Amino acid sequence: MADSLALTAVADVSPADGLRTLLDRQRAAFAHDMLPSLEERLDRITRILDITEQHRTALIDAISADFGGRSAHETILGDLFGVIADVKHTRRHLKAWMAPRSLPTHLVFRPSYNRLLRQPLGVVGIVSPWNYPYFLAMTPAIGALAAGNRVMVKPSEITPRFSQLLAEIVAQKFSPEEFAVVTGGPDAGRAFSELPFDHLLYTGSTQVGRLVAQAAAKNLTPVTLELGGKSPAIIDETANLKLGVPRLMRSKLFNAGQTCVAPDYVLLHESHVAAFEGEVRAATGKMYPSFMPNPDYTSIVTDRHFARLTELLKDAEARGARIVKLGADTDTQTGNRRAMVPSLVFGVDDTMRLMQEEIFGPILPVKTYRQLDEALDYINAHERPLALYWFGDNKRSQDRVLTETISGGVTINDCVMHISQLDSPFGGVGASGTGSYHGEYGFRTFSKEKPIFFQSKWAGGNKLRPPYGARFAKLEKIMRKLI
Repeated sequence: MADSLALTAVADVSPADGLRTLLDRQRAAFAHDMLPSLEERLDRITRILDITEQHRTALIDAISADFGGRSAHETILGDLFGVIADVKHTRRHLKAWMAPRSLPTHLVFRPSYNRLLRQPLGVVGIVSPWNYPYFLAMTPAIGALAAGNRVMVKPSEITPRFSQLLAEIVAQKFSPEEFAVVTGGPDAGRAFSELPFDHLLYTGSTQVGRLVAQAAAKNLTPVTLELGGKSPAIIDETANLKLGVPRLMRSKLFNAGQTCVAPDYVLLHESHVAAFEGEVRAATGKMYPSFMPNPDYTSIVTDRHFARLTELLKDAEARGARIVKLGADTDTQTGNRRAMVPSLVFGVDDTMRLMQEEIFGPILPVKTYRQLDEALDYINAHERPLALYWFGDNKRSQDRVLTETISGGVTINDCVMHISQLDSPFGGVGASGTGSYHGEYGFRTFSKEKPIFFQSKWAGGNKLRPPYGARFAKLEKIMRKLI
């Protein structure tokens, strides 16, 4: 898509000027209503639910067209269902989230007391990616609107049909001063990330995340970075392969592996080497009897991404890896569709590109280990992953994995499911991201939790002032006993 810029109700401007104009309009609107009522916030997030339900077919079709063929069921599960669930969860709990909190007050300061007031920040910017374009644009917007903010979203130029549709359907339900969608190419994206938002959330690659953080730092804009990385799946000696492998492969092949929390590689206990390949073949064949054509199997999003995945396999094979294709079909590029047959890769090492880069496709490297220490050492020698998965029945080993590794989140005996828990935070750590959102955690991310101390007329603090003298010595003795 060209590096052009489209703004709801803003035309014939450069990216920087047009975006700043829109930001100023949202700031002015916020200044006139700095603490929207519960009813206003519920109305705004309910409009997102209306958009989702009214434009369901159009969203499915636009996303599929951008991908060159994406499973309608995966769009329903991966994009639409999550937004619907988030709106309904937020509506149930928003009143409680908005309520001022009572905080403990130490005996020294009583009868004074503390409260915590959650206020909206102002204008929140959201940069969303192409892989789950609706879910990853709308779920942070739900949290930001529920917290009382105004919102600007910049979706990915890699999914232009969807991005244009999103701009249109949001404009039908929201004024630009409430919620606006900005479309355009990389120039628009750079200009967007340089705006002085009150908070900026970016979802995407670690490489671009670093650039976004640098741009935001110039304005001291607080950022939430939802990145990716190489999320491992550890298969313990005690794992039930017949139960676990279908769950592993369902998660790996959903959206053809184009998922930030997909299992990126497997650490397989050596006792399972003989059986693992067969179980993977069986599980994959049951889900996908064929890959071309198959409406349940999603296309790789662009020719560039397809070529990169092909090169990862060639590089690994050239360096001695064994490639196992999980279907009789051959990789196909027909028109706008790019179907890649899933592959297992055995005999991998860190000289191979697929062990250095986040794969983001239907390729699953397998690295064996003998003792759990080896698996833990390998994970801890690399950047901290966005997700970690463990399959097994040994509680002691499970506890070691949980306490001796650091990751954004964990699912035990399955993959990906932790991100669907709306009462849990979702976010990375280190190179896989900073900050978190979802549910109340999103509400808090997009709020200022302001502590307030209410001083009592009976407070004894007035006695702690000059001239200090003997009175201070007596008060100090009392205070030392109380603290």
